[in-house]
Amino acid sequence: MTQITHTQAYQYIQCQLNQGVAELILNRVEKHNAFDEVMINEMITAIESFASNDSCNMLIVRANGKNFSAGADLNWMRKQAKMDFAQNLNDANELAKLMHVLDKFPKPTIALVNGAAFGGALGLICCCDIAIANERASFCLSEVKLGLIPAVISPYVVRAMGNRQARRYMLSAERFSATVALTHQIIHEVNDDLDAAAQPFIEAFNANSPQGMAWVKTLVSHLEDGVINDATLAHTSEQIARIRVSDEGQEGLNAFFDKRSPSWRAQSTKSTKTDAQGAQ
Repeated sequence: MTQITHTQAYQYIQCQLNQGVAELILNRVEKHNAFDEVMINEMITAIESFASNDSCNMLIVRANGKNFSAGADLNWMRKQAKMDFAQNLNDANELAKLMHVLDKFPKPTIALVNGAAFGGALGLICCCDIAIANERASFCLSEVKLGLIPAVISPYVVRAMGNRQARRYMLSAERFSATVALTHQIIHEVNDDLDAAAQPFIEAFNANSPQGMAWVKTLVSHLEDGVINDATLAHTSEQIARIRVSDEGQEGLNAFFDKRSPSWRAQSTKSTKTDAQGAQ
């Protein structure tokens, strides 16, 4: 099988798309992959590009170097300290957009976490559908030490670890291990071989209905408030009815009864091609 790879040059990240598996790689190693406004903009551009690329079946977020990300870049923070309210609001909106586009990415996402993940890095991790960390990984919501708060990432972190645990770690700014992160649902698995740990998920995503997985993400997002009422029942009933009569739903059901592979499995075994616009 021929492997088609596309890479696009960025200043602080690397992107590639191999046979449907997109990778966004933090690549500011000398700064421990700390964010600044340039890196944030590059990540938004890459995520939006992959989201609209039909050749992309899933997205992996990972980092080069010893650490996943140290959070905010110090020089970027110095700029923020000199900004007025309007400028700070615009700046914060960009970080919020990054978290939003990753959280709403229409295909499965995996975060592979190596080493330290501080501040905004926890936002990226909690926005991904699956997160795997190595034994060296450590985590910290350190904003209060600087007189700040983890505001933009808080919806995603609180959703992942729960309100009570979020209070503890946001207030104490203590550093915690991969084992603790696993306990508090920041990550799903601890494994020093991140690529090997990701492989079963990659294979599962390739076997599953692309439309089904996209609809699952939307469905779960709709249910985040935990309220089960008449509107919830109506929405979930409508969703299953709609997907049953959709082309992909019909293909999946008929393939099951015909004891054959659905069309998307056959497509996933073929080499995918990308163009420069699709993965820039």
